[in-house]
Amino acid sequence: MTERSGGPGVLALAAPALVVLAAEPLYLLVDTAVVGNLGTVPLGGLAVGGGLLAWAAALLNFLAYGTTARAARRAGAGDRPGAVAEGVQATWLALVLGFGVLLLFQVLAGPLTRLLAGGPGPVAAAGEEWLRIASLGAPLLLISLAGNGWLRGVQELRRPVRFVLAGSLLSLVLCPLLVYPAGLGLVGSAVANVAGQTLTAALFVRALVREDAAWRPRPAALRNQLVIGRDLLLRAAVLQVSFLVAAGVAARAGTASLGAHQIALQLFFFLALVLDAYAIAAQTLVGHALGRGHPAEARATASHVVRWGLGTGVLVAAVLLVLRDVLLPLFTDDPAVVGQAEVVWWFLAGMQPLAGVVFALDGVLMGAGDVGYLRTVTIGSAVVGFLPLSLLSGPLGWGLPGVWSGLCLFIALRLAGVLVRVAGNRWLTAPATVGT
Repeated sequence: MTERSGGPGVLALAAPALVVLAAEPLYLLVDTAVVGNLGTVPLGGLAVGGGLLAWAAALLNFLAYGTTARAARRAGAGDRPGAVAEGVQATWLALVLGFGVLLLFQVLAGPLTRLLAGGPGPVAAAGEEWLRIASLGAPLLLISLAGNGWLRGVQELRRPVRFVLAGSLLSLVLCPLLVYPAGLGLVGSAVANVAGQTLTAALFVRALVREDAAWRPRPAALRNQLVIGRDLLLRAAVLQVSFLVAAGVAARAGTASLGAHQIALQLFFFLALVLDAYAIAAQTLVGHALGRGHPAEARATASHVVRWGLGTGVLVAAVLLVLRDVLLPLFTDDPAVVGQAEVVWWFLAGMQPLAGVVFALDGVLMGAGDVGYLRTVTIGSAVVGFLPLSLLSGPLGWGLPGVWSGLCLFIALRLAGVLVRVAGNRWLTAPATVGT
C-alpha cells in the first residue's frame, strides 16, 4: 500500500481540493456584498442571473468529476500521457458544451430571468443584463472544470489551487473597481466574473500545452466521457429539482419558514463543500489503485475516507450545535425566522455525520467508475425519500420539519445504498469507461 492511500494521503489531497471548492462560493459572497450596496434591484438581478449561471455549472460539473475518475485510472496504470489526453478531450467537450450554454443564455436570457424573477420588472431586466455578459465566461468556466479534473487525476492539486486563486483574486480586485469608480454598476460585476474566468482557464490550458499533448479531438474518448457525464448529469438534475421543490414548499409555509430554510440550506451547501473534499481525495486514490490493479488498496482507501468523513461530520455537527446562538444572529435578527431556523438547526446538525460518510463513499464509487450505480441510488433516494416528504409537508401541515425530514431521509437512504455497494466487490470491477 502506498503512503497516499493512508490517512496523510487523504488529507494531502483533500486540503487543496477544499481550497478550490471554497474559492468560488467565497468570491460570490464578496460579489454579493459589493453589488448589495448598489440597492435592492441590482442585488436581485445578481441573484437571478447568478442563480441561472450557477445552475448550468452545477449540471455540467461532471467535466471535473468524470475526468478525475478517468485520468486517475490512466495515471495509476503508469500512463501519464493517457491521463493528460483525458484532459485534452475533456477540454474539447467543455468548449462545445460551454458554447451551447452561452448560446442558450444569449437567446433565452430574457424569458429565463423573467421566469425566475416572477415576471417582468426591474429585477428581471437587471438579471438579464448581468447574465448576457457573464455567460460569455461559460466556456471558460467549463474549461476550468475539465482542467481541475485531469490535474486531480494525476494527483497534482496544488496547481489548481494557484490557478483558481489567481482568477478569483483578479475578480475580487476588479469587481469593486468596475462597479463603483468605473461606474459600470451591476455590469461591472459581470465583467469582473468573465475576467477572472479568462485568467483561470488560460492557466489550465497552459498546463495542458506544457504537457506536449496531442490536441486532436478523439470521438471515441469523447463518447466515453459523455457516458459518465450522462449519469452524473441525470443525478445532478434530479438533485436540483428536489431542492427546488423543497424551496417551493418552504415558501408556501410563510416568509419566516422560507428565510429559515434559505439560511439552513446555504449552510448545508457550504458544509457539503468541506465534506466533498474527501470525495475528491477518494476519487483520485481509488482510481490510481484500480489503475495499478490493486483492489485491496482501493478498499483500504474507502475505509480511510469513511473515517475522515465520519469524524469531520461529527465535528461539524458539534460546532453547529455549540455555536447555534452565535451563528444565527449573523444571518437574521427577525425573531420569527430565528424561531424557525432553531427547529431546522437540529436536522442540519444531525445529518452531518451521515453526510460525511455519504460524500466520501460517493468519491470512492466515482473513482471506481461505478457512476451508473451512484446515479440510480441518488435518484431512487430522492424519489422515495426527499420528494415525497417535501410534497406531503404542504397539505399535511408539517412545514419545515417535514421538508428537512425528507432531506435527512434522502441522506440516510443514500448512505445505506453506498454502504451496501462498497461492502461488496462489484464496484472494484466496475467498467472504467477508459478508451482512446
